[in-house]
Amino acid sequence: MDVKIIALDLDGTTLDKNGKLSEETKDALMTAMDNGVNVCIASGRAFDALPIEVLEVPGIEYAITSNGAAIYKTKNKELIKAYKLLADSVDLILSMSKKYKRITFECFINGTAYADKAYINDPLIVGDNVRSVEYIRRTRHQVDNIVEFISNNKENLDCMNIILGDQDIRKDIIEEISSKTSDVYITSASPVMLEFSYKDCGKASGLKFLSDYLGIDRDLIVAFGDADNDIDMIKFAGIGVAMANANEALKSEADYITLSNDENGVAYALKNILEII
Repeated sequence: MDVKIIALDLDGTTLDKNGKLSEETKDALMTAMDNGVNVCIASGRAFDALPIEVLEVPGIEYAITSNGAAIYKTKNKELIKAYKLLADSVDLILSMSKKYKRITFECFINGTAYADKAYINDPLIVGDNVRSVEYIRRTRHQVDNIVEFISNNKENLDCMNIILGDQDIRKDIIEEISSKTSDVYITSASPVMLEFSYKDCGKASGLKFLSDYLGIDRDLIVAFGDADNDIDMIKFAGIGVAMANANEALKSEADYITLSNDENGVAYALKNILEII
């Protein structure tokens, strides 16, 4: 297939269950780039939380981060496109969330992730049994009071997340915020998290910017993903590929389904489904 951009979600897609990039996947990506294909990161992570082993793969020059809120050239962390949450949206999310228990927040500012000290010390205090404790401690900068920190920095947030101990309140939170503002993009990469950014964000938005920036038609883009925050990107790309471990909503939108992230599904698709390498 004639492909010029490969857009890669990381967690649950390009990385294995331990958050590592396998040699097989790395080799496949490098072969694709040797064949003239641009490989870009498309992640919900903040820039500073991107794995060094991915950033150091020769040829990966661009990163769509924070669900499209910030797009960088990976060399020297050069920001080429950014959105910020509106301060009024931040106030609304914080105010609305006061009535819920067993939740906490994270926020991203200029590519750096911040979280509450108590949560970083013990991520399970809100019932978070899905996300990696080691990952949280390694990638989050701790603050004494995350609500106060977010409020004090509300005009400078790339995005913010709610970590949910009680997953049954997800729908209520989404419906309430959506009914009170149209300025927020809401998505999720995990059942225990809701992610909020400016209305024009999303991985599809980031991928559209990058395709325009590089002068490449969307029909020449392949996107890989596994979760809700990948759906818009999968639909935007000329070819959307879901991992075997992806949720059903994403699989229903994909053109192809490859092997799981623990089976080097990205490399398998590039070789055996798309025949790019």
